Amino acid sequence: MNFELTEEQTLIQDTARQFAEGVLEPKAAELDATAEPEILKSHLSQLAELGFMGLNVSETYGGAEVGTVAFSLAITELARACASTAVSVSVSNMVAEVIQAIGTEAQKQQYLPKLCSGEFYGGSFCLTETEAGSDPAAMKTRAVKDGDSWVLNGTKVWISTAAIAGVYVVWAVTDPDAPKGKGISCFLVPAGTPGLKVGKPEQKMGQKGSGTHEVVFEDCRIPLDALMGAENQGFKIAVTELAGGRIGIASLALGVAGAALDYARDYIKERKQFGRPLADFQGLQWMLADHYTEMEAARLLTMQAAFLKEAGKPFAQQASMAKLMATEKGNLACYAALQLLGANGYMKDYPLERFARDIRVTSIYEGTSEIQKVIIARNLFSS
Repeated sequence: MNFELTEEQTLIQDTARQFAEGVLEPKAAELDATAEPEILKSHLSQLAELGFMGLNVSETYGGAEVGTVAFSLAITELARACASTAVSVSVSNMVAEVIQAIGTEAQKQQYLPKLCSGEFYGGSFCLTETEAGSDPAAMKTRAVKDGDSWVLNGTKVWISTAAIAGVYVVWAVTDPDAPKGKGISCFLVPAGTPGLKVGKPEQKMGQKGSGTHEVVFEDCRIPLDALMGAENQGFKIAVTELAGGRIGIASLALGVAGAALDYARDYIKERKQFGRPLADFQGLQWMLADHYTEMEAARLLTMQAAFLKEAGKPFAQQASMAKLMATEKGNLACYAALQLLGANGYMKDYPLERFARDIRVTSIYEGTSEIQKVIIARNLFSS
């Protein structure tokens, strides 16, 4: 088994690292404190120029076409500096991938170049509802045919980048009489469509720089050709794309946890107590050894899932394992790193408190850790 990165993958990783250190890191604390959308939009525009908004999209539509492994490496490096920017990049890449996978040629030509080039700051993935989070098949949003249009009514919640998105991928019930999960379709709704309303940003614990909003559809009229994929077959699309999204969130957790551990390691090499550097104490050495080992295991799981997806092989179970491991162990790593800084870790003068807040949601969104265990167990017992 060859673990060596290709020249192209190394270039993507190095470019992401340089951008993170030079552009994201100096602005990360300010973006977290102010949630200023212009800062995020500037980041996303620059990343689009570097090809990071369509990493797994064909060059035909303006994408970089570098594959899932490179995508994972890029998200990890970006997240080391700014989780808010990284999650925005991850979600928009997921939107672009679903359009590429099931969109018509006209839909691809209309939306993908705009997502990849930065003409659109991003895209939004509108699946979750108040009573349809871990159970998205229970959604209530409806799409009804009316002449030459579909009319959407319903509300989506926890939608990332909704305020700056150029296009929304929206799931709605099109056959209410079908068995649960069987009568759902997928639609493309451009920003500015009458009847589409974006609510105020949610007040979140972490990743504050990436806006999360309610998106309301009130008699939102879209053309019949806004349907993406086959009618009543949209739930399968959602499940497939969520599996890919989990690679992105696992990668993000790797980045945040890695940055936290590295900061704590460097801190205890300099900080002295009892006349000695804290790094001389075996208990603290072993604490870091455990967490670095766990995160390396999570990295290998994530790379395996990314490799399988890129190779066109089944990867859903591996993606769930990677997300479960990276996010759960990443949360523990960030809290341990904060603990190593003592009272300083709790202060905003140091980045550890931000890392701890930013990583917390990774074990919740794109499917909770509990849902990942359900998926893993289902695969274990289905053979």
